[in-house]
Amino acid sequence: MRAVVFAYHNVGVRCLRTLLARGMQVDLVVTHPDDPAEAQWFDSVAAVAREHGILVEFVDQTIAPAVLERVKRLEPDYVFSFYFRRMLPVELLQAARVAALNMHGSLLPKYRGRAPVNWAVLHGEAETGATLHIMQAKPDAGDIVAQQAVPILPDDTAKDVFDKVTVAAEIALWGVLPQLQRGVVPRQRNDLAQGSYFGGRKPEDGCIDWHRHAQAIYNLIRAVAPPYPGAFFSVSGHRLIVARARLAQPEIAALLPAASTLGLHVAGGHALGKSGDGGIVHLLELWDANQPGIALNTRQISELAGHTP
Repeated sequence: MRAVVFAYHNVGVRCLRTLLARGMQVDLVVTHPDDPAEAQWFDSVAAVAREHGILVEFVDQTIAPAVLERVKRLEPDYVFSFYFRRMLPVELLQAARVAALNMHGSLLPKYRGRAPVNWAVLHGEAETGATLHIMQAKPDAGDIVAQQAVPILPDDTAKDVFDKVTVAAEIALWGVLPQLQRGVVPRQRNDLAQGSYFGGRKPEDGCIDWHRHAQAIYNLIRAVAPPYPGAFFSVSGHRLIVARARLAQPEIAALLPAASTLGLHVAGGHALGKSGDGGIVHLLELWDANQPGIALNTRQISELAGHTP
C-alpha cells in the first residue's frame, strides 16, 4: 500500500515513523515550514522524511494547486493527516483510493476542533487520548477507525498529556495498520451529538482571574504551562507568567491569613495566589513576561506583591 502523508509536530513524526516501520510506502510528505517566532520544542517531520529519502513539500497557509495535482498523480491508497495544521480540501481527500485518515488528539467525539489536549486539561478531564478517523469536509466528524486512551493525572500539564497522546497516536496507528494494509478500514460511528467542539486558543486566553475557584485557576495554569505561552497575571505594572504551580498543601495554605486579598502574596518564603473560593495556589516558579525562562526570586516577587520577604 502507498500513502501521501500531511504531517507536523511530534505526532506527525511518530506516526510517520510508525507507517514506515509497518512497511507502508510513503511517496510524498507535506509539512509546514517552521515559524521562527514559535518555540521549536518539537521534532521535525521534514527531517524524518529526508532521512528516509522521501520527497518533501512545504505548505504554509494554503495548499497550492501544484501540490494537489502531485498528490492526484501519485494515486495513493491512503492520504494521512497527522497534526497537519490546515484542513485538507475535499478534492484532496478524494484522491485517496482507499481512505483519507486523520489523527486527532482526543477521544472523539469529545474535543473536536483545535487544541484538544489544552482544552481537556483546562476542563479538568481525567482521560483523553488519540483517535484515527475518516476525514471529511466537517472537521473531526468522520467515522472512528482506531482509538487509544491515556490518563490525565491531577498535576499533569498539557505538555505531559501531549507526550502521552503522542504515544497513544503511535499505538492506535500501529494496531490498525495491518488491516489498513489489506485495504480494510474498520469504522465506528462518530456520534457528534455525544461530543463537543472547541476553537483555537490565543496567548491572551491565559489571563488568570483570581476571582475564580482555585481548581479552575490551577487547571488553566496546567493547560497552558510552558512550552505553551503560560498563564499570567499583572501586578505592579508587570506581567508575570506562572511557569510551575500546585494547589497548596494545607500547611502551605495556612501560612496566608484568611483575611488576605485575592491575588499574589508572599508568606513563609512561598509565592501564593489566593482565589475567589478562598483556595490557595502555590506558585512554584514565576517569570517576568519580559524575561521568560528566568525564574524570579522571593525578594523580587515580594517587592512586586508589596511585601518584604
